[in-house]
Amino acid sequence: MRKSHPVRRAVLAGAATVSGIVLLLSLKPAAGPAAASAAGSAPRAPSAGQESPQGGNGALPGGTTTLTGDAAPTQYGDVQVRLTVSGGKVVKAEAVRAPEGGLSGQKTAMAVPRLNQEAVAAGSADIDAVSGATYTSGGYRKSLQSALDRMKAGAGAGARAGASGSGAGAARTVTGKVAQTQYGPVQVRITVSGGKVVKAEAVRAPEGGLSGQKTAMAVSRLNQEAVAAGSADIDAVSGATYTSGGYRTSLQSALDQAGG
Repeated sequence: MRKSHPVRRAVLAGAATVSGIVLLLSLKPAAGPAAASAAGSAPRAPSAGQESPQGGNGALPGGTTTLTGDAAPTQYGDVQVRLTVSGGKVVKAEAVRAPEGGLSGQKTAMAVPRLNQEAVAAGSADIDAVSGATYTSGGYRKSLQSALDRMKAGAGAGARAGASGSGAGAARTVTGKVAQTQYGPVQVRITVSGGKVVKAEAVRAPEGGLSGQKTAMAVSRLNQEAVAAGSADIDAVSGATYTSGGYRTSLQSALDQAGG
C-alpha cells in the first residue's frame, strides 16, 4: 500500500478550509438599513412643471408692452384681443381667442386679419365691422376697447397732461376715422406738434389697377396740402375725386380729435 504524499494532503486540507469559509459567509445576514439606503436610487429632482405659468400683461424688451383685453362672449364663441404697445402707440393687434370650427372658423379667418389691421391703423376701437362677421367684429371691438382702457390707465397722469396741452413741444399722432369711397376706404393719420400739423399720411387708400395708380398720384399731393393748410380745406386732385373726398373726410375727423 502506497503512502499519501505530504503535498497532496496539504492541498486537500487547504481546499477544505476554503470551502468552510465560503459556507460561513453564505450564512451571514443581509446588510443593515444603512447599507440598503446607500444602495437605493438618488432622490428625484423637482419637476419643472411645478413652476407657475406666466400670464396676463407683460413687458417686452425695448420698452414695448403687451395688453390683453377682456374676453368678449359672442353668439358663436369668445373673442379676446391682445395689443402690443410701443411709445404710447398700438403697433400690433391680434385676436388670441375667436370662434373656431366650421363656418364660424371660416369667418374668423376672413375677418380677424382685417380687424387687426384696422385696430393698428385707428389706434382705437372705432373700427368698421367686417361684412359677414358681425358678431365676431362686435366681440373684437369690445375686447379691443378694454385693452385700450388698460393702456390709457397705465399711461399715467403725465402722458394725459401732455396729450391735452396745446403748447406741449412733444409730437403726437392722431388717426382719423375710415372714410368709405366708391373704390375703397381712405384713412388719414396726422402728426401734430406745437398745435400744428407737421405730417400727414394716408394709412389706407384704394389699391390695385387704375385705383392704385390714382392713389399713388393723388395721395402725396394731398399729404402736402394737408400740412400746408393745417385744415381739411384742401383742393381735390383732378382725376381722383373720390379718393380726395375720402381723404378730406378722414383728415377732418383727425383734426377734430387733435382739437384743431
